[in-house]
Amino acid sequence: MFDFTDSLKAHFPYVEKEELEIIQSLFSFEKYAKNSFYLKEKRRCEKLSFIQTGLIRIFKQTDNKEITQWICTEGHLVSEIGSFLFDYDSRWSFQFLTDSELFTIQKTDYNRLIEKIPRWHFIEKQLLAQCFLTMENRIFKQLALSAEERYQDFFQDNSELFNQVPLQYLASMLGMTPETFSRIRKKSLH
Repeated sequence: MFDFTDSLKAHFPYVEKEELEIIQSLFSFEKYAKNSFYLKEKRRCEKLSFIQTGLIRIFKQTDNKEITQWICTEGHLVSEIGSFLFDYDSRWSFQFLTDSELFTIQKTDYNRLIEKIPRWHFIEKQLLAQCFLTMENRIFKQLALSAEERYQDFFQDNSELFNQVPLQYLASMLGMTPETFSRIRKKSLH
């Protein structure tokens, strides 16, 4: 079960109790319907959220196919960091795969954290380092593991998604065709 305070502590492990209360006070609760969008490609991301319930697919439509970058799940942060921090247009669309509930901080409130928390630069640096490490690990797995190893690694940590998300999204996210994904899945079930 998602606990917002615990999730904040996990993503901001270096905050003091008073700082945590300030951060928490700037987030608001939001509900979204299945198939609605958190963010559309080529728009600016003006918020950062924690997913309380639900699933969000991050994807891009190209000329000949749709690429799923990631499926965000309960307890995780969601935002288009480049767009959120540096005012770039988003390269990705974020769509809800289920009815979802989020705790969200708007960019204007996020930017006020430096005024409210003197150590915010240090805290934010730790958060961004965690994001960078997550991305670095994903890139390593994509480059170093075979398709079958990527499937097994992802299944081990996210088996519940295989019953909640269309399998072609998972195949795309793991960098394989639906046919390869299906063949590996069939082989692993035996």
